[in-house]
Amino acid sequence: MSSTGVHTSSASILTDFKEITKVRLAVSVVFSSIAGYFLGADSIDFVTVFLLAIGGYFMVGASNAYNQIIERDLDALMDRTKNRPIPDGRMSVSTAFLIASVFTIAGLLVLYIINPKTAMFGAISIFLYVSLYTPLKTKTPLAVFVGAIPGAIPFMLGWVAATGDFSIEPGTLFMIQFFWQFPHFWAIGWWLYDDYRKGGFFMLPTGRRDRGTAIQIILYTVWTILVSLIPVFGVTGKLFLSPVAGVIILMLGLGMLFYSIKLYKEKSAEAAKKLMFASVSYITLLQIVYVFDKFIRQWI
Repeated sequence: MSSTGVHTSSASILTDFKEITKVRLAVSVVFSSIAGYFLGADSIDFVTVFLLAIGGYFMVGASNAYNQIIERDLDALMDRTKNRPIPDGRMSVSTAFLIASVFTIAGLLVLYIINPKTAMFGAISIFLYVSLYTPLKTKTPLAVFVGAIPGAIPFMLGWVAATGDFSIEPGTLFMIQFFWQFPHFWAIGWWLYDDYRKGGFFMLPTGRRDRGTAIQIILYTVWTILVSLIPVFGVTGKLFLSPVAGVIILMLGLGMLFYSIKLYKEKSAEAAKKLMFASVSYITLLQIVYVFDKFIRQWI
């Protein structure tokens, strides 16, 4: 159905709005940002937390809406995306563009209220995601590398929101989420390989579900674990992780590594799906452990 042949009902407006902004992804990004804020803040300002959550949602929602506008014809070819609002004809391109534009402006203004650097990184994130990552997905597997940059900004964005400064601490948070994204998105690319091929997307480093891709997934998983443990050694400024928390992070990482190796052995879509869920669990629990470790050390 043409994207201009719009048929909407009041009952579906909210659902379509949630789909065009990818509400689940946006909430996970907001979670990362708030975790970074808790790590960087000397005292919690809940007004700033609220602004960070709203501004972060606006920026992610805008990026996702722009992405679905650009990829609307390709989305119509893939089973997992053909029922999105634009390719299914439930939302016009102009409506989606209006949502994306309003969200971009509102998001930047809200983040600027926190501090200018937070708004700057928010702007960089949306620019890289929309202008570079999205068009590169159909041209080269390096798109994953480019996409990992805006994808890694939320965790460090929270620290910048709390301190107004970018230094080794938010840089470390950036690196953790940056390297984590490679095994995460390659697992998705492997799991949904056939569907991605319909849209002409290049998501795997070798372009195939083969031994080379599986080995790279293992290597990047190992590197993710190592980077996650750097704060244990007291070399990342105010960002510190206790040995006990380090052991917990290591165990979580070994769990993710287990599924990476399992994918190497089985080379199946099911194994890739399990790795994807393991990777989501890893980054979520890592952020929780980091935050709890900080506050437990303060209370003790």
